[in-house]
Amino acid sequence: MTSTIDKNGAAESRVFEADVAKLLQMMVHSVYSDKDVFLRELISNAADACERLRYEAISDPALLADETRPQISITIDAERRQLTVEDNGIGMGRDDLVDALGTIARSGTKAFIEQAQAAESGDGVSLIGQFGVGFYSAFMVADQVDVVSRRAGAKEAWRWSSDGKGTFTVTPVDESEAPARGTRVTLHLTEDATGYTDRAKLEQMIKEQSGHVPVPIALIEKPGAEPAEIADGAALWTRPRGEISASEYDDFYRSVAGQFDEPALTVHFRAEGRQEFTALLFVPQSRPFDLFEPDQKRQLKLYVRRVFITEDADLLPRYLRFVRGVVDSADLPLNISREMIQESPILAAIKKSITGRILSELEKLAGKDAEAYGKIWEAFGPMFKEGIYDAVDRRDTILGLSRFKTTAGSLRSLKDYVGSLKENQTSIYYLAGQDAARLEASPHLEGFRARGVEVLLLSDPVDSFWVTSGPSFEGKPFKSVTQGAADLAAIPRLDASTEPSQGLSEGVTEFLAFLKTTLSDLVSDVRSSDRLTDSPVCLVAAESGPDRQLEKILLGVGQLAGASKPVLEVNPTHPLIASLAALGQDDREFKEDAARMLLDDARVLDGDRPSDALEFSRRLARLVERGLRRSTVGGGD
Repeated sequence: MTSTIDKNGAAESRVFEADVAKLLQMMVHSVYSDKDVFLRELISNAADACERLRYEAISDPALLADETRPQISITIDAERRQLTVEDNGIGMGRDDLVDALGTIARSGTKAFIEQAQAAESGDGVSLIGQFGVGFYSAFMVADQVDVVSRRAGAKEAWRWSSDGKGTFTVTPVDESEAPARGTRVTLHLTEDATGYTDRAKLEQMIKEQSGHVPVPIALIEKPGAEPAEIADGAALWTRPRGEISASEYDDFYRSVAGQFDEPALTVHFRAEGRQEFTALLFVPQSRPFDLFEPDQKRQLKLYVRRVFITEDADLLPRYLRFVRGVVDSADLPLNISREMIQESPILAAIKKSITGRILSELEKLAGKDAEAYGKIWEAFGPMFKEGIYDAVDRRDTILGLSRFKTTAGSLRSLKDYVGSLKENQTSIYYLAGQDAARLEASPHLEGFRARGVEVLLLSDPVDSFWVTSGPSFEGKPFKSVTQGAADLAAIPRLDASTEPSQGLSEGVTEFLAFLKTTLSDLVSDVRSSDRLTDSPVCLVAAESGPDRQLEKILLGVGQLAGASKPVLEVNPTHPLIASLAALGQDDREFKEDAARMLLDDARVLDGDRPSDALEFSRRLARLVERGLRRSTVGGGD
C-alpha cells in the first residue's frame, strides 16, 4: 500500500491493497441481480457498533455521555441522490478507519474473490455476508462513499472517502460536521440506484432484512424531517416461541448468520435451574466458507441480560462450528473479562447444555424427516465426524447421527448397517481414500461384494483419523478392508458355485514363494487373498500400524519417516496368476519382470505410481516384445 500526506500531515490518500481493489472493482461492476443486500450489511455493522459501545460502557460509563439509548437512523435525500446510515455506537478513529475500511486483506477476502468470480448467476450475492466483506457492497449502488466517524470519548473526528476505483482518503473533520459519537455512512447513489430513495421501498427492506437487530432503527424521509421508528430493537430471542413466525426466525437468522438461505434447523429454548439462559440457534442449509479456516472466529454471540459481550466465547465444540445464533445468559456478570469467559464454569455448563440440545434436535429431525437431515449431513458431515475423534463423551450420539456412502447406497446410518450384517460378520468394514468414485472401483471390495457384505466408503480426510480412535457401534468394531487379513472365509458367498476350492495348488504355492523372494525388498509379505475375485493382486497394510490411506496422509504431512512395506495379496484363482505359476525355470527372467509388474499394477490400483517409472517402462517393453514374438512364432506354425 502507498500513501500521500499533505503538507500539514493531516489529509492522507492511500491505495487499496490488491485483493481489496479487486473486490471493489467487482462491486462497482456488480453482476449480482439483488443489490438490496448493501443495506442489510450497513445496518448490521451499525448494530455491532452500538452493541460494542454498550459493552465498553459497562467499565467506562462516561462513554455514553448524555446519549444512552442506542439508535440507527437512515436518512433519505432524494434531491441529492444520497442515502445515509448513521449510528451512535462506538465510532472509529483515524487508525480504525484505515484498518477497517481500507486494508481488509483477511484470508476471506481472497477466497470471496475467487468464488465470486466463478459465480455466473445472481446467486453469487449470497457470498457477501459469508465472507465478512459487507461494507464494500455499498459500491454496488454508490459511485462514492463517505464515512464520518468519531470514537466514543474522543474529540477529533475523521472522514474516510472513496469512489471505489482504487484509492481512498482519510481527512480530519470539524467537530460540528461529525456525529457526537458513532459513524455516519453516506452513499452517493448511482443513477440506476435512485430507487433506494423511495421511502416505501426502504421501509420494506429494513423490516424484511433487519427488523430484528437488537438496536432501534428509524427512517428519516428527508433531511430535517421527524424520524419514524421502523424497528423497535426488541431482541427476538426474548419472545415466546409461539409468538414468533417462521418468517421472523428466517429474517433474524439471515441477520445474525450473514446467510441468504433459510435455516435447515431452528433451536430456540430457555434454560432454567442452576444456569438460566436463552439460546436461539440455527443450522444453515449451505456451508459457510470459513469452516476449515484455522483462525475462524466462533459464530455464537454471547449476551448477558441483552448486553452484547463477545462473539468469541467458546460456546460450542469445534465439530458444531457451523451453528449460528445467540446465547443470552442471566447469570454471568456484565463486566466479565475475556479471560474470565474462558475459565467460567457457568459458560462450561451452558456449552454442555446447548451442545446436548443441538444433538437432541438433530436426532429428532433425523427420525422425523430423513431427507431434510440428509441435506444437513451432506453439508456438515465432515465437521460432525471430527467429534467422533475428539468428543469421547458424545461419540455414541455422533456415530448414531452419522451417515455414510456405502457399497449398498448413500446416506446409510450405522443402525442400517448393523441391521444388514451377514452371517458370521463381526466387524463394520470401511475403505478410506480421497475419491469416492475410485473407492467404489477398488479391488479391495471384490470379496466383500461377492458375499454381499456392506463396506463404508470414507472419502473425507477426517475419516482416516476417527476410525483409528477405537470406536465401535453396538459392539461392532470398525475394520479397514486395506489392513490385515480380510477374515472373509467364514462368510459364505452369495453364489455358492463361485466358492474357491480349499487349498492351493503346488504351482501357485511355489509362485507365491517366488514372489516373496523376488519382491522382498519392496513388500513385507506375499500371501493368498480371499478379498479378491476379479483382480490379480492388491496391496494391504500390516495388521498393526496405520492402514494404507492413513499412512499416505501421515507421510504427506511429514509425520512418518518413511513408508512401511505393504503386504502383496494374490488372487490364486485369477487366470494370469495360474499362467505365471505354470511357467518353468527357463522363464525365470520373464517371471521376475512379471512379478515386479504385478506389484506396480497393485500400486496403480491403490492410487500410487510405479515404484520406478523408468524400470516400469523398460519391463513393459520387454513383456510386450515377448508377447509379440510368441504371437509371430505361433502365427507361422
